[in-house]
Amino acid sequence: MDFTLRRVRPEDWPAYREIRLAMLRDTPLAYLETVEDALGHPESEWRFRTTRAASPGNVGVAAVAADGTWIGVMNGFLPAPDTAKLVGVWLRPDHRGPGAARAGGAGGPGPAALMLDEIVRWAREETEAERLTLLVHEDNHRAISFYRRSGFVPTGHEEPYPLDEAQKEVEMALVLRG
Repeated sequence: MDFTLRRVRPEDWPAYREIRLAMLRDTPLAYLETVEDALGHPESEWRFRTTRAASPGNVGVAAVAADGTWIGVMNGFLPAPDTAKLVGVWLRPDHRGPGAARAGGAGGPGPAALMLDEIVRWAREETEAERLTLLVHEDNHRAISFYRRSGFVPTGHEEPYPLDEAQKEVEMALVLRG
C-alpha cells in the first residue's frame, strides 16, 4: 500500500485546500461550490473546514501518499442523531480503478473503499446513527456504481441540484444497525 489513512486535523488546512481545488477542477458537478468561489476563500475558511472535520459529530478521512500528497478525502457529519451523512468524497484520477494502488496488493481494497470503511466505522462506533446517507448527482454514474458496490441503495428521495435546479441529486443510504 503506497498510502496511509488518517483523520483530518485542524492544521491540515493547506493540504485540504489543495485537494478541494483539485476536486472542484476534476468533478465540478459533484460539489456545491465552484473553483472560483473556492479560490476566493480566505485562510480562515480553510482553517474552519479542517477544524470542523476534527470536531465531535464530524469526521474527515484523508488517504495520504508516502510523499505527503493527499490522494483522496471523505467527510462525514451528523445532520440528525439517527443519521450520518457522507460528503466531500474524492480520489485523484490516478488512484481510481483496477490499476490503482491497493491494500495488500492487486486484490486488496483501494483507497476509496478504505476511506469509506473508516467513515462507516466512525458512524457505527462513534455515533448513534442508524444509517449513513449521501446525495450524489444523477449523472455521476461512477460514484453511484461505487456506492452500490459498497452496500448503499437509493432511498427514492431526490433533491434539485443547487448549482442547476433542472438537474437532481439522488439520495442513497447504508443501514448501520439492525
